[in-house]
Amino acid sequence: MQEIKKYVEDNKQRFLDELFELLRFPSVSADPKYKADVLKTADFVAAKLQEAGADKVEICQTAGYPIIYGEKIIDPSLPTVLVYGHYDVQPADPVELWDTPPFEPTIRDGKIYARGACDDKGQFYMHVKAFELMMKTGTLACNVKFMIEGEEEVGSSNLGVFVKANAERLKADVVLISDTSMISMENPSIETGLRGLAYMEVEVTGPNRDLHSGVYGGAVANPITILCKMIASLHDENNHIVIPEFYDRVVELTPAEKEALNSAPFDLDEYKKDLNIQAEWGEKGYSTLERTGTRPTLEVNGIWGGYIGEGAKTVLPSKANAKISMRLVPHQNSEEISAIFQKHFESIAPEFVKVKVTAHHGGEPVVTPTDSIAYRAAEKAIFDSFGKNPIPTRGGGSIPIVALFEDVLGIKSVLLGFGLDSDALHSPNEKYDIFNYYKGIETLPLFHKYFAELSK
Repeated sequence: MQEIKKYVEDNKQRFLDELFELLRFPSVSADPKYKADVLKTADFVAAKLQEAGADKVEICQTAGYPIIYGEKIIDPSLPTVLVYGHYDVQPADPVELWDTPPFEPTIRDGKIYARGACDDKGQFYMHVKAFELMMKTGTLACNVKFMIEGEEEVGSSNLGVFVKANAERLKADVVLISDTSMISMENPSIETGLRGLAYMEVEVTGPNRDLHSGVYGGAVANPITILCKMIASLHDENNHIVIPEFYDRVVELTPAEKEALNSAPFDLDEYKKDLNIQAEWGEKGYSTLERTGTRPTLEVNGIWGGYIGEGAKTVLPSKANAKISMRLVPHQNSEEISAIFQKHFESIAPEFVKVKVTAHHGGEPVVTPTDSIAYRAAEKAIFDSFGKNPIPTRGGGSIPIVALFEDVLGIKSVLLGFGLDSDALHSPNEKYDIFNYYKGIETLPLFHKYFAELSK
């Protein structure tokens, strides 16, 4: 541990400078105007992997953005860790809500503010620097492969094709992912499950053109009003989703599982203070930790229609749209949920509008084992680094590739993230604590060490 700490201390400014360089690339995969920047980011990642000591570094082309692959095979008889991450980021919108420019990383109170600081540039780059550390100090204890993609934020649509076509090259004993969070640095944790995702877009159309709201208002249905009513009807008074068959595959936690989940440190007052809300909201009969980790949800991610510019324009719009995501729990299937959502949403449309439902992307929920060699290695690494045993938790987010790895490659994943739920992922002023960044670089080599030892 002392050798690790010394290497980090001797190189910490360079580690930070390199991360800042990475964060300055606006690698927004959702917006085609950033295509050149996304490709430059891929080049940067490949170069840094090569500098760190990886062999066979390749920028693998796909139908979308490239996947960066690299490896270091020190002994084929040793176990192999496959590191997964993504170099693309969410759009920075609304940019006006950022305190500092989203692609000009800024340090305030020991925190790095930038789009992608935590999700996932800061986290995947910890692995690159931890790998460099092990190479430079001669402490790499197992084989390592890297697969860093550029389309995670838009559904990883080309990753499945790549994984299936490169199953032999990606062969490994475990997937190591840092794209999740801990409870806190004082209470380290490991996520043992992720929710799935079904992402939809809906369009409601009324008249064949925008209308004068004075001339036609009260006589023609307003698509925005109808859409809002339709969306509101998807939950009942207990915030329970009313779509038929939605909960058919959902398995309730046992009393013991509930007790274990709710024993994790959680301060509801601090939670409300951090978000500046008066009260929590959610499905009746469940705690906040249960709602965010073990229950399915349906949320509106965006809604638009009519005139939203400066000043006034008295228009009755022709169309209204919304984007809706559903987080799924074990045993639910994204394609099934997408289908029943479409069926239900079309069925509740009144006769004076037309409805179009489009399924975008999805992913399956996963639960990772806590009795595996890899999980035990992660536990030991965290204990050595933090001086505490990690608490197993369930994550509310989705990483579709985890289920894909299991299905195609037949290997489980370890979700060893160093972010915090308060890091404002996907929001303005995303951040990542400098302490967490360095702590990850210190902890990851210990995982490799213990994984190799426990695999003997």
